[in-house]
Amino acid sequence: MTAGTQVELTKKDFETDQDVRWCPGCGDYAILAQVQKVFPTLGVKKENFVIISGIGCSSRFPYYMNTYGMHSIHGRAPAFATGLKATRPDLSVWVVTGDGDALSIGGNHLLHVLRRNVDLNILLFNNRIYGLTKGQYSPTSEVGKRTKSTPLGSIDGPINPMSVALGANATFVARTIDREPKHLCEMLERAHAHKGTSFVEIYQNCNIFNDGAFAPLTDRKGKAAEQLLLEDGKPLVFAGGTQGIVFESFEPKIVNIEDVGIDAIHVHDEKAHVAYHHMLAIMAHPTMPTPIGVFRDVEAPTYDELLNGQLETAKDLYGPGDLQDLLGGGDTWEVK
Repeated sequence: MTAGTQVELTKKDFETDQDVRWCPGCGDYAILAQVQKVFPTLGVKKENFVIISGIGCSSRFPYYMNTYGMHSIHGRAPAFATGLKATRPDLSVWVVTGDGDALSIGGNHLLHVLRRNVDLNILLFNNRIYGLTKGQYSPTSEVGKRTKSTPLGSIDGPINPMSVALGANATFVARTIDREPKHLCEMLERAHAHKGTSFVEIYQNCNIFNDGAFAPLTDRKGKAAEQLLLEDGKPLVFAGGTQGIVFESFEPKIVNIEDVGIDAIHVHDEKAHVAYHHMLAIMAHPTMPTPIGVFRDVEAPTYDELLNGQLETAKDLYGPGDLQDLLGGGDTWEVK
């Protein structure tokens, strides 16, 4: 091997010797396997991958990936990841979080990393339950959900993660499913290729505390009528190509393609006005098919590039500065 030649990586290079301590049958296993499969193909040096997590079942991820990483504070993974990416823009930074970690205690941090468009990747595992703490309802649990913390049924309206991301003007928003490995791999690749914050919601089954939460979307016989596969530049069709989506007065409507013709079906556009992507985000079982794929992919300046640009400007104007001189220079600082 000559100097500068990059070693060809394999899935095994990203596996660790740690015992994976998720419940047997947990959807996290499938996600882990696909991440380990995709990482070697991304053209990134192994030592340049970093995985940062918060607290929860999903947040054990850094232990099971043979990369640099951090199991950080509940809900605060985006803050740690922002600091790291700002100081080491050469790294490929991935945040792994859950619906509770990201949307409850970490909701504020999630909003700000999305609006800032930091160049990192967020994987939000959504199982609509608190699994690590044994089955309490989460911010994404449906109304009426009976759990140990809501014995008579949840009275909270659930948060829609996609609407949160789009409301924060996220530049890349996608959804996939733990039981669709090929599609999951594609979404990971698309997220990595995006310059800016990529947000990927992954529907993930908790077979212990919320088994079958996404059964209509994963049942082999029925999923064709429940999944709406989003492909840029292609019409919104499902049910084996027999049905499609049109929009009337800003409302999505299911039509039979035989009745209206394929030209009447709305064509998906990842770069359309965000209002269109919001309409897709609220489509869901049982009244509508559930969209999976890339909702939005647009370009915008990244926070880390803008920040480092300001730092370079400050150095040009005032010189590099000396932190020790500043700290030891007296009780007051003069800011120019």
